[in-house]
Amino acid sequence: MRLTRSFIALLTLALALMAAMVFTGPAQAAGPSYVALGDSYSAGNGAGNYISSSGDCHRSNSAYPALWAGAHSPSSFTFAACSGAVTTDVTNSQLGSLSSSTGLVTITIGGNDAGFSDVMTTCVTGTESTCVSRVNTAETYMRNTLPARLDAVYNAIRAKAPAARVVVLGYPRVYTLNTFCVGLTDTDHQKIDEAADLLDTTISTRAAAHGFVFGDVRSTFNSHELCSGDDWLHSLVVSPTWESYHPTATGHASGYLPVLNAND
Repeated sequence: MRLTRSFIALLTLALALMAAMVFTGPAQAAGPSYVALGDSYSAGNGAGNYISSSGDCHRSNSAYPALWAGAHSPSSFTFAACSGAVTTDVTNSQLGSLSSSTGLVTITIGGNDAGFSDVMTTCVTGTESTCVSRVNTAETYMRNTLPARLDAVYNAIRAKAPAARVVVLGYPRVYTLNTFCVGLTDTDHQKIDEAADLLDTTISTRAAAHGFVFGDVRSTFNSHELCSGDDWLHSLVVSPTWESYHPTATGHASGYLPVLNAND
């Protein structure tokens, strides 16, 4: 009788262990260590749901880095992107979490170096000719100065995270063209989009030179720019003004996140 009871107990334990293995399945491996760098287009200006502790960086839990981290459970997640950042801000203050164990890095950078905010302010408040002139100045900067600044950032990232997959995300065009839209002129719209295309081309070229992946969001934002009727970007926002001309929460979830998912 003692042997039978012992045998039954062991059999019961074995069956319980087998059931646990069947129903729980294999353990899920944690995703790569992820560091999100960059400017307001990565921080999430305009997406709402802001992280109060991020202060003037305006990081959002609805921005594409936070959305990706929530869906992929990385082994660690550092959200370093900050509103207003230029290339030197990234190299000086955002790279502290990068290491040889970092598996994924994302970044948007270059728009502020080229004067995106001043371009939009000039175009909104000035004449068509002043808008065109300011865009031309920004384009000259993109051709002559920005490439070396991007190289400095990309070199620093690779030096600190030699094994990481680096996904450099671009910027959407701001306007849908050839549609009725109150505000700026068609010429203004065309020049601003022309600058966005040049900015993306410049970033893509320098990213490729460093072996990084370029994530082009112009395709996902297509027909969702301002004046489209289904805008994934904010137009001029009175309060807070820093949300102006930035992606909405939908822009991050449907514009940026799919591009990152396709290239991570």
